Amino acid sequence: MFKKILIANRGEIACRVIKTARRMGIATVAVYSDADARAPFVQMADEAVHIGASPAAESYLIADKIIAACKATGAEAVHPGYGFLSERTSFAEALAKENIAFIGPPVNAIAAMGDKIESKKLAKEAGVNVVPGFVGEIRDTDHAVEISNEIGYPVMMKASAGGGGKGMRLAYSEQDVREGFESVKREGLNSFGDDRVFIEKFILNPRHIEIQILGDQHGNILYLNERECSIQRRHQKVVEEAPSPFVTSAMRKAMGEQCVALARAVGYYSAGTVELIVSGADPTGESFYFLEMNTRLQVEHPVTEAITGIDLVEQMIRVAAGEKLEIKQEDVKLDGWAIENRVYAEDPYRGFLPSTGRLVRYRTPVPAWEGDERGVDGIRVDAGVEEGGEVSIFYDPMIAKLISWGETRDEAADLQVAALDRFELEGLGHNIDFLSAIMQHPRFRSGELTTGFIAEEYPEGFSGADTDADITRALAAIAGFMASAEADRARRTDGQLGDRLDPPAKWQATIAGESHKVKLGKKHIKVDGDKVDIALEYTPGDRLVVAEIDDAELAVKVARTRTGWRMTARGRIHDVRVLPWHVAPLATHMIEKVPPDLSKYLICPMPGLLVALHVGEGDKVEAGQPLATVEAMKMENILRAEKAGTVKTVNAAQGDSLAVDAVILEME
Repeated sequence: MFKKILIANRGEIACRVIKTARRMGIATVAVYSDADARAPFVQMADEAVHIGASPAAESYLIADKIIAACKATGAEAVHPGYGFLSERTSFAEALAKENIAFIGPPVNAIAAMGDKIESKKLAKEAGVNVVPGFVGEIRDTDHAVEISNEIGYPVMMKASAGGGGKGMRLAYSEQDVREGFESVKREGLNSFGDDRVFIEKFILNPRHIEIQILGDQHGNILYLNERECSIQRRHQKVVEEAPSPFVTSAMRKAMGEQCVALARAVGYYSAGTVELIVSGADPTGESFYFLEMNTRLQVEHPVTEAITGIDLVEQMIRVAAGEKLEIKQEDVKLDGWAIENRVYAEDPYRGFLPSTGRLVRYRTPVPAWEGDERGVDGIRVDAGVEEGGEVSIFYDPMIAKLISWGETRDEAADLQVAALDRFELEGLGHNIDFLSAIMQHPRFRSGELTTGFIAEEYPEGFSGADTDADITRALAAIAGFMASAEADRARRTDGQLGDRLDPPAKWQATIAGESHKVKLGKKHIKVDGDKVDIALEYTPGDRLVVAEIDDAELAVKVARTRTGWRMTARGRIHDVRVLPWHVAPLATHMIEKVPPDLSKYLICPMPGLLVALHVGEGDKVEAGQPLATVEAMKMENILRAEKAGTVKTVNAAQGDSLAVDAVILEME
């Protein structure tokens, strides 16, 4: 077994690998860029080596610097994590030349399956179903349009070397192809150093199912059940679960055996994932097609670990060291249900725009046995950040992964909702409320999923999860209780109201425009005249309140505002105004401030790089026309005109780094 390994990655996956290596008694080496100098994974590792500037192209993507770090520290093997160099054949070959083990598959398997175009050819030759498409070289945009017209819309354009949702565009028309083809090429070149693109038919009502493969260097290959990864946004996974609510035991066996045969055809070993696209329109489940094979560890591997009890990182290390798998196919169990939610630095209330900044508050839920008010049964948090750290523009927007395990699918989803309510994150936009809304959504609970779930269920964007009357009454009761506690503290403060002035017992809590009368008694609280069976504790300054209501817990994140609280629970932000009964009627006389009209400006919605400016001064534009393209967190975002008009002035140039709310151009 290795004595020391180097992790050629960053963030949560670096932390994840270090934890397993530490448990196995293996020393670890971290490599880091300027942006990650104070990151948690650097502190966790036994040694750390600086390898360059913040952009990945100047640090994590330079193989020579990784190899130099191995030589300097005596690391015998490299775990590449996912992304970066994890699927680069040149990197694995360079390690082999230096007699450094690659904790991953053989070079020939990476070459065969890592290229989307070549892998489809191999899959077809092996008798595996593949999606109809064009797998040759596409000359230019006109050629792409010609191919798309032949295949029939909708089509998917993908960067050949892509992954992780990068370099993908769905096109429903010739115009979509003309607008998106060059962007796909640029994203492929910028993220993976390869601008080749292929085009394939987009399967209607598609489900994204993937099979986890694990093999050793002695010819043993297993499949570790499936994962359902259909809930995606912009082709990037948001929610993953194992097993799939769609897959039957017969389907699981058929898919698994086919994927094992494909892996065997390329001499595969280590962990890998075969991704399949399954037609949800086929009730038999027999219409599944090979999509691609990821020759690395997947982001969503924890859900497989949760239902099988197998540590995939440990197995990868053991296989790389030449050990045989001790597990046989019949030993692979399917125990309970696991769900993983990806907590991203993106703001769903602002169209899911990328968000960067400092984590001024970061508190994660914890396992229930830790005795904390944030405790929840059956959860695991994989993260690579800490409070005070910064989420930068240089890397992907994932902050953490929240994994829950339950006996049933509904139990696992309920635990997710409870844990997300206890996840405190301030300083930048995040998708915690959105994840909670998905977990509660009736369609999610039914298991009727497709990759179009988010687009179909949230066509107008996200404004918060639906809230029922019971939750609203509970929030009103909690708000009244907190207001009374704040008033009681104020009367006990020297120089304030005086300690003989009792705090009000009657309050009006206004939530979403509806006012509720809250009356606090010595033994109970009434809302609108009805008794609320509630038990809670609150000390002024608390950020999290956990109330017990009718034998069920409700965790509410609270932040003081000028007239009440901002209360977040069950996937929705509630701005609650709380006033004493005798003051509340006067609030109707307050004049509301009218926000300024900014519609004539094109404002940069996130920090990023202006990679393309599509118009100039004096140009006439129509509503919906692309005006600029901004790259943030390795993704390109097209900014479009909200209405027709003429460009008056342009304030930025291609190549400029833009701050959030920077004015790119002004209309007449």
